[in-house]
Amino acid sequence: MTAGTDSQADASTTAGASTTASGPATGDYGPSFYRQVYVTGSGRFLPGKPVDNAAMDDYIAPINRHSTRIKRRILEENGILTRHYASAPDGTPRHTAVDMAAQALHAALDDAQLPLADLRLLATGSSGGDVAMPGLANMLQGELKAPPLEAHSHHGICAAGVAALKNVANLIEHGGHSHGAVTTVEYPSRMFRATRFAPRGYDVDFDAHFLRWMLSDGAGACVLRKQPARHRLSLRLDWVHLKSFSGDLPACMQLGTAAQASRSYLDYPSLADAEADGAFLLRQDTRLLPQLFEVAIHEYAALVRAGHVDPASVDHFLCHYSSESLGKVCEDLMEKAGLSIPRERWYSNLARCGNTGSASFFIMLDGLLRERELKPGERILCFVPESGRFTVGFMQLTVVDGRDSGTAAEPVKAHASDATHIAAPHDPATADDPRLRATLQELAAVWHDYRSQVWRTPLATRIREGHMTREDYLRWMACWIPQVREGSIWMRQAAASLSPRFALLQALIEAHAGDEQFDFRILFEDYQTAGGTAPDIDSLRRNPGGEGLNAYMHALSKQTDPLGLLGGIYIIEGTGQRIVPVLLPMLRRQLDLPERCFRFLKYHGENDLEHLAHWLDAVRIVLAADPGSADAIVATARRIAQLYLMQWEHVL
Repeated sequence: MTAGTDSQADASTTAGASTTASGPATGDYGPSFYRQVYVTGSGRFLPGKPVDNAAMDDYIAPINRHSTRIKRRILEENGILTRHYASAPDGTPRHTAVDMAAQALHAALDDAQLPLADLRLLATGSSGGDVAMPGLANMLQGELKAPPLEAHSHHGICAAGVAALKNVANLIEHGGHSHGAVTTVEYPSRMFRATRFAPRGYDVDFDAHFLRWMLSDGAGACVLRKQPARHRLSLRLDWVHLKSFSGDLPACMQLGTAAQASRSYLDYPSLADAEADGAFLLRQDTRLLPQLFEVAIHEYAALVRAGHVDPASVDHFLCHYSSESLGKVCEDLMEKAGLSIPRERWYSNLARCGNTGSASFFIMLDGLLRERELKPGERILCFVPESGRFTVGFMQLTVVDGRDSGTAAEPVKAHASDATHIAAPHDPATADDPRLRATLQELAAVWHDYRSQVWRTPLATRIREGHMTREDYLRWMACWIPQVREGSIWMRQAAASLSPRFALLQALIEAHAGDEQFDFRILFEDYQTAGGTAPDIDSLRRNPGGEGLNAYMHALSKQTDPLGLLGGIYIIEGTGQRIVPVLLPMLRRQLDLPERCFRFLKYHGENDLEHLAHWLDAVRIVLAADPGSADAIVATARRIAQLYLMQWEHVL
């Protein structure tokens, strides 16, 4: 339920900025990516006939002499022409929140051709239903008389619907369910009757007046499935990014405390006392709103920099703003950041449907699907800011046509979720020795965290999104070649640092170093064939991440019995054997280069499996001689993963 006035955020710090008030905009996590989740149906329910601005007083009566002036000012700024109310003018409820949610869900199920009897997963998002408890999802299930199913109730404000959608998408993506439904509903007009303000003699602050003229009632829903629909176009869910900044700023919108007070309505002697003190008045601190959009645009800019969003490739932009004036603020901030999306690509039905909080996005998505002629391959970027205590939600969808395939449509491009299928270099379940199995299990945990982060680096993102250029490839090779040259050097140093009891391990490492001694020459020849201009290898430089990795490996290799280096080799060889083979076909498709430019990548994808077999032999030798070395191997793998990740991040 984001709302706003004509206050403008200072965008001068937004352009090119990489941090928010609390640090890096994307922090230590990015979007959640999906490979097999599709929106196959949508629905909405808007109660009653549209209510225009003149007729609002019949439902939301002015409460004092200032109300008419406040109403006029707010309506001029928010641009809403009609909205819907679930109560009659006299306050008699014509619907309940659960009834509205049920009607929206029925519409979505019908659109998806999914019988209610087949529904097994339901999630709701709302600022509140008809009762404080049980949860809205359970109340909705009861209203529908639905069969036993998994129900999740997400409580919040605007972003609660995004959280509910992400929850369902996660359960579908990871195999828990083949389909599910998301339903959102808001019924704020209940709180805006003039009689609710009577205990205070109608003398209330502007923050409590404000939202009476901003919010209205409605419900929206959608159905998610593991496969696209066969009877209509579907929307593939590419990713969802949801981040709360509640630790950075005070509450901007709240219900349950009086103005300028932190006392909960539950702490009053009675609910009547809480009502009299204004604890049940819904308030918006409009002075904080500009900071919401500044934070949100910082996050948007970070998603662009990370390669998750390409403004130029966005065909439809669904931005949940509560006011046309705030839509203009958002547009101006994006333009000043150099990341604008042309206004003709925006879609909003705010003026016709009103601001319905968590339901707004789903009502908007349903409108887009019904009012615009979408084409396969088009991208939809969605932005849902929440002013409660500042949360921002983004998601990207791609239009797909599964009508002719009979099965899930092939993705247009590689997805970051493909990384979930990049297995760890060794399956712990295949280990017969309990000590080895435990070590491999810990290493697998390190690996999956590492490969997940690698897949989201700017370099990997550019490759999977299909935007890799020859110049990018040359930049990558140029900083990688001098690092590869050092590999056999630090391995031989490590072999020389081993005590006699590890003679067998020493022989294995020496053999491995010999196998890779001249690999850097192959890589340099690939670089030159691709158009690299460096005259010799000595003129190339590692990037900062490569420098850190190289220094660490050399320093560790000089210590007595540097057994932990096996953890570093696990990450390095695993990258060549697991990650590179996934990226190589994408590079071939994107780069107009001869096959001989990819010899090094191809060689390692084919031969690192043998290298990893030797690595496993080495770990067996070490654990047999020194079982306590497992901790050092895992700890070093974790550090090398961090350093190798830094190298990935600095390539571009």
